[in-house]
Amino acid sequence: MNPTVGIAVILTVLQAAHCQMIKDLSACLLGQSLRVDCRYENKTSNPLTYEFSITKDNRKHVIHSTISVSENIYRSRANVTMHKNLVCLHLQSFTTSDEGVYMCELKATNDYTGNQIKNITVIKDKLEKCAGFSLLIQNTSWLLLLLLSLPLLQAVDFVSL
Repeated sequence: MNPTVGIAVILTVLQAAHCQMIKDLSACLLGQSLRVDCRYENKTSNPLTYEFSITKDNRKHVIHSTISVSENIYRSRANVTMHKNLVCLHLQSFTTSDEGVYMCELKATNDYTGNQIKNITVIKDKLEKCAGFSLLIQNTSWLLLLLLSLPLLQAVDFVSL
């Protein structure tokens, strides 16, 4: 094998070996809804597939998924939003019957290393309320831009006086 081709193959395999990794899985209450945040590190531009499920009574129930079919009982109550490095499950009308072990499963297209999976136990009485500004902090570029533009805004105010 040509050494250049061998190095290219090794680099391709190393890049595919860690296309995404779940960094954190958290849950909180947003009014009467459950929000499960699945934060991940993505090292590829390949599309991401996901599955949120719950294990209750030793049985897995798919809540929302691009990997498999969601169960009817969750279809009208669940939706998922995706932001940069974050997949959020929103489950409306969350009650104690929805308690259990929630799972976030992620897979990048053409990632042959398998799915990334993380679990969290959700009990309604032990959940904290979601922070009101947490969605704003997920993409902090607007905040950085605002902070950097403050001196310019102050200079404009000074000149206009």
